[in-house]
Amino acid sequence: MEFLIGPGRLAGEYVHACGRKVTEIMTPNPYTVSEATPLTELVQLMERHRIKRVPVVCGRRLVGIVSRADLLRALARLAPAAETVATNDAEIRERVMAELRKQSWAPLDLINVIVRDRTVDLQGTITDDGARQAKVVAAENVPGVRAVQDHLVWVEPLSGMTVLPQDASAASVNAS
Repeated sequence: MEFLIGPGRLAGEYVHACGRKVTEIMTPNPYTVSEATPLTELVQLMERHRIKRVPVVCGRRLVGIVSRADLLRALARLAPAAETVATNDAEIRERVMAELRKQSWAPLDLINVIVRDRTVDLQGTITDDGARQAKVVAAENVPGVRAVQDHLVWVEPLSGMTVLPQDASAASVNAS
């Protein structure tokens, strides 16, 4: 084995496994992903390079780390909920509405869910901007949804100030 791999590589692996300083055990040029990277691409990267954790960056700033354990937890949550794919827009709309009705943070009084060609368009007013991403994720998780468009307007209850989605071009999120 040593002959095939070479003593230099084995020595490097020893330093990486047994080093006592950060520089000796760290990965000097890690693979990274952005916040918008699809999970399928992340999984392929981890498999191809046999890595267990991938830093998530926004520009040059570290914003998080995704581990295999994170992916397994997400998969475990989805496994029992595996449903048949909705076949038409009306069924997709009903499933999105049903999911939102189950959530205490998702009152439906001021929003409208429109579905065209398996694309969910969330329109209306929200009073807590923290619920915006949760509503988008709830729609994305409905089997059969192709994309979600966020056209929700946040009205801050105390001041009455309104805030549109951060970037109209970024408001459309692919679910596939």
